[in-house]
Amino acid sequence: MTAITLAITTLELLATLAVAPFLASVIVKTKAWFAGRAGPPWLQPYYDLYKLVRKEPVYSSTTTWIFRAGPVVNLAALLTAATLMPVLSSRSLLGFSGDLILFAYLLALGRMFTVLAAMDTGSSFEGMGASREVTFGAMVEPALFLAFVVLSVATHSLRLDEMLGPQLLGAWQTTGPAMVLLLGALFIVLLTETCRVPVDDPATHLELTMIHEVMVLDHSGPELAYITYGASLKFALLGSLLLHAAIPHPAALHIVDPVLRLAELVALAGAAGTVESVMARLRLNRVPLLLAGSSVLSALAVVLVLGRGLS
Repeated sequence: MTAITLAITTLELLATLAVAPFLASVIVKTKAWFAGRAGPPWLQPYYDLYKLVRKEPVYSSTTTWIFRAGPVVNLAALLTAATLMPVLSSRSLLGFSGDLILFAYLLALGRMFTVLAAMDTGSSFEGMGASREVTFGAMVEPALFLAFVVLSVATHSLRLDEMLGPQLLGAWQTTGPAMVLLLGALFIVLLTETCRVPVDDPATHLELTMIHEVMVLDHSGPELAYITYGASLKFALLGSLLLHAAIPHPAALHIVDPVLRLAELVALAGAAGTVESVMARLRLNRVPLLLAGSSVLSALAVVLVLGRGLS
């Protein structure tokens, strides 16, 4: 990587980190538009983060260092994952063969510490949310790894920036049906990992249906800001994985790539807001069926792409 490429990639990463909270604002604005309301200001997520980082956190006397480490480790894992995932172009700051495994397990590491922090409170209520989070996370993980298998076989690479680069144009020409199935699976993975409807509802306060939000009820101040910002960053990273697979850009578009990718991310946030506006959250006993469906879609995509390679 040349010095110029390194500088451009670093700027793209910083732009991704800066724009992530805005995607949450797009989702809220879309939901407000469907409800006939004006909604909060576009920059409200930034105001909320600024307000939280200025507050002093409050800790229960029953918690240990694990409670404090949960939000920090989760955010650190997501920031590291952001260096591996190409977002505003087909370049990533860091990349090596097999980095897709590290990316997936960085997300898992963040989830694990969030769950441990919730259980460290000793609250059965937060333990209930942690149990649901672990269950649904384990069920969606096969879909994500099988999706990586499809992308790897289609592009003959194990590097994320190569799997999600212009090489995917050839994959769409030779394995189009497999890619369509892959997109369905990745969209379900996105909604599940980012705790969106129909799997979870970040705006709910109904005790018996809360999943992610119930795990972070005891966090406050800067640590709650880390959690809130981490959720937005996770949406940007997994959304980019979906967008790169759905709309591969030719290499000739590298000059306008960041602008196009940014517009696509905003459109994807609008789509997520539309989904939350037009459908209700699934009953908890129906969610495993949806997650199993994502794994089935990914498995069928693997069969199709491998069958195409053998023919």
